Amino acid sequence: MNIVLLGYMASGKSIIAKELAKNIATDFIDLDAYIEKKENLKISEIFKNKGEIYFRKLENHCLKEVLNTKSKIILAVGGGTPCYADNMSIITGNATSVYLKASIDTIYNRILSEKRKRPLVNKIPNEKLKEFIAKHLFERNNFYNKATVVISVDDKSIEEITSEILLQIHNGFIV
Repeated sequence: MNIVLLGYMASGKSIIAKELAKNIATDFIDLDAYIEKKENLKISEIFKNKGEIYFRKLENHCLKEVLNTKSKIILAVGGGTPCYADNMSIITGNATSVYLKASIDTIYNRILSEKRKRPLVNKIPNEKLKEFIAKHLFERNNFYNKATVVISVDDKSIEEITSEILLQIHNGFIV
């Protein structure tokens, strides 16, 4: 059983994936960390030095590599991963997908504290950030909503979100 967590940046994909993997005793992979290790560069450096097109091609290759070589993992993907290079089809063909759905306000508040580490938003002034998030969510929702399961993460703890996903697994909605 492969489970892929997807959603917008700062929706909690990596932290929920780690917790979920602990609860069901399986491996956890963060696709961005996998890419960083493979390239020996931070994602922000890849964007800066090689550009987004290079990154998206690499991301597609690594997604295929991970999903084709692992048989039981929890994978957290980047916020844009499902939206490029037919990645959502790759995800749905090789895993059960869970969309961690966060509101614009939740995302905004989470991003503010870690903006420097996020190459897509680190140069956007705070007063324009909500508008940027809203536009991006609108563009990406079509991809995110193709997920097998949608879990709202607003005002919920890591434990509450993990429990909801575990309940979905227990009830057979995630296999």
